[in-house]
Amino acid sequence: MHDTYDAIVIGSGQGGGPLAGRLAKAGRHVALVEREHVGGTCVNEGCTPTKTVIASAQVAHLMRRSGDYGVLATDGRKVTVDLERVRRRKRDVVESFRSGSERSLGGIDDLDLIMGHARFTGPHELAVDLLHGGRRRLSAPVIVVDVGTRPAVPPIDGIDSVPYLTNATLMELGRVPERLVVIGGGYVAAELGQAFGRFGSRVTMLQRGSQLLTHEDEDVANALTDVLREEGIDVHLNATVTAVAGDERGVRVTARVGGSDRTFEGSHLLMAAGRRPNTDDLGLDAAGLATDEQGFLPVDARLRTSLAGVYALGDVTGGPAFTHTSYDDYRILASDLLGDGERRGRDERILAYTVFTDPQLGRVGLTEREAREAGYEVQVASLPMSHVARAIETDDTRGLMKAVVDASTGRVLGAAMLGPEGGELSSALQIAMLGGLPYTVLRDAPIAHPTYAESLNNLFAKL
Repeated sequence: MHDTYDAIVIGSGQGGGPLAGRLAKAGRHVALVEREHVGGTCVNEGCTPTKTVIASAQVAHLMRRSGDYGVLATDGRKVTVDLERVRRRKRDVVESFRSGSERSLGGIDDLDLIMGHARFTGPHELAVDLLHGGRRRLSAPVIVVDVGTRPAVPPIDGIDSVPYLTNATLMELGRVPERLVVIGGGYVAAELGQAFGRFGSRVTMLQRGSQLLTHEDEDVANALTDVLREEGIDVHLNATVTAVAGDERGVRVTARVGGSDRTFEGSHLLMAAGRRPNTDDLGLDAAGLATDEQGFLPVDARLRTSLAGVYALGDVTGGPAFTHTSYDDYRILASDLLGDGERRGRDERILAYTVFTDPQLGRVGLTEREAREAGYEVQVASLPMSHVARAIETDDTRGLMKAVVDASTGRVLGAAMLGPEGGELSSALQIAMLGGLPYTVLRDAPIAHPTYAESLNNLFAKL
């Protein structure tokens, strides 16, 4: 069977799914090919499930702290975590989101959802091995690649013989690991390492670099490291893992730390050492497309690959790997393909994201390091959360606020908000940045008291 479409979208993530629906509603005949499950990483293994698990971990943490608020439990600080119920709740939320997306796509005329694995057989031709057997051949003048990424597994001696966990499989455990060794120090490692520490695991984190969250400024990363260590997580920096081994008793991880070899033992091993793109089995050679050294598919600011009529969006492009940036890619590409006149590129947006540790780390725009490297003359405002009235009232004063301002214009270049509701605070600053407001407007605004946002007055009063 050979079918011709106006457009084919490979992958139903947070960019590909909405794009396919938008094109079909505009009268295009569209095929959406998905090899595993609708919704992509965000709904199925990323944002949705991890945040439900993190919410359960935060409840456990607050129960242990109840006495700090004068709320006394009869059994003291003992907390029992039923990980099977945590998993069931996580699965229910994921299924709700995924099935909702499936129903939405299924109700669109001119949209064919094809479950199977697609490979290029030519510049604008695909072969799809169907999930339940058989093959279909598809072609279209427009093809969009949204195949995402998967956990990267470094070439560590012995790794193939050890049953390691990823972010997805960790959340499928029915019992709390006794001792969890985490390889990595990025967003996944920080979020899930803290969450399972709160569930009761003894967590060891091995980070190859000199700080966690390598993109952040050192002072911000160090503040988050202090938070994790205060909760009992054993964080080791400059730790290069050289070998792993395992048996029925657990795993042993050998790492070079501070010039000497050390062995760390655990009942479980979490691999959180980055992501790799799902391009190695896509048949890109047949289309005349080349990846970069890491396997990502390069695109320009308007998501065009080197082959006319073939586009890519989301994580597979090597850009910021966040749901909201993938969704914004969809907006940009839909505007181009449907010709609505808006000629915006992905290089025009202000990057923002949140690391859902507790407290949250909200990041928007440039770090201090990036701003200085870009040639800006900067002013830096910093305020510890221990000086924020709302944080004192809620007894959670961990973290800090930090903002970077262009000294010549007074405009905010970026900020890191490590504290309660840090993501919401950074979003408030993002809106100010989108409006081009100088920091003085935030310094002098009569923001409601007592809110976390009110502390922006005091933060910018530092300048």
